[in-house]
Amino acid sequence: MSIDPEARAYLEATALLGLPPIWEQSPEEARRVVNMRYPGLAGPPEEVARVEELLVPGPAGPIPIRVYTPISAGSGPLPALAFFHGGGWVTGNLDTHDGACRGVANRSGCLVVAVDFRCAPEHRFPAAVEDCWAVVSWLGERGSALGADPSRLAVCGDSAGGNLAAVMALRSRDRGGPRLVAQLLVYPVLDHNLDTPSYLANGAGYGLTREAMRWYWEQYLGEAGDGLSPDASPLRAADLSGLAPALVIVCELDPLLDEGRAYAARLAAAGVPVEEIVESGMIHGHLRMQGVISRARKSWGDCARFLRQELAD
Repeated sequence: MSIDPEARAYLEATALLGLPPIWEQSPEEARRVVNMRYPGLAGPPEEVARVEELLVPGPAGPIPIRVYTPISAGSGPLPALAFFHGGGWVTGNLDTHDGACRGVANRSGCLVVAVDFRCAPEHRFPAAVEDCWAVVSWLGERGSALGADPSRLAVCGDSAGGNLAAVMALRSRDRGGPRLVAQLLVYPVLDHNLDTPSYLANGAGYGLTREAMRWYWEQYLGEAGDGLSPDASPLRAADLSGLAPALVIVCELDPLLDEGRAYAARLAAAGVPVEEIVESGMIHGHLRMQGVISRARKSWGDCARFLRQELAD
């Protein structure tokens, strides 16, 4: 396997920083590192028509959201995309994924609604799930107040955010709505299993490591959390039929490669329309690194194309 040159340069630059591995850091330290690095990785932000900061009622208090209106927005209600950020349910926030949200909004013509869900370990599983569901439900019921069309609602997330997007699709089916037109899962976390072949082959040397994922799961679940629950591991859901059409983007040099491909295969076997994209030579996390890894914009474009395709059906 040949690594993408920009991904290699990013990994080499990261190594020169001499940062301790994440499992030797506290959650607060890990967040400081992420927040320190994200501006350089993201590069200059794209202009959008409008950005609004709002609060949505949640199970433990108001949930901050950031709403991106695309430059191409017309006068009518827009399709809405609820976006859940990655970061292992521990790091990440509205700012770390600002560039990706802007890029997908402009390319898709959708109103992108980024969700600042509660993070672990201060708020363990299922806090993030409940916050994301509260926002999806609110969009289905009240999205028109934002200029969104609640009948054209989709979910998207990268990494841990992809996990949450997959769980939202399952909940939408199981709870009778709001109906989703699409689910976009970008190198998603889908199973509490660190022993797949891709974990063993790609679990060191490519950014995200097997030990880092072990730490993230520990922060998220704590001692009492059930990693086998479909709300934590969607790949373990008994039935995947009847879900929203899916785009699953995975990376060749990612520990999470196998679970993403397994989920795509199970969706297809259950009769769910699914498109799988395997990014050759690519590492985990590129979606928000458009300042240093140009293929991020390709993935933005793939997400936008899939959304337009499903919205046209």
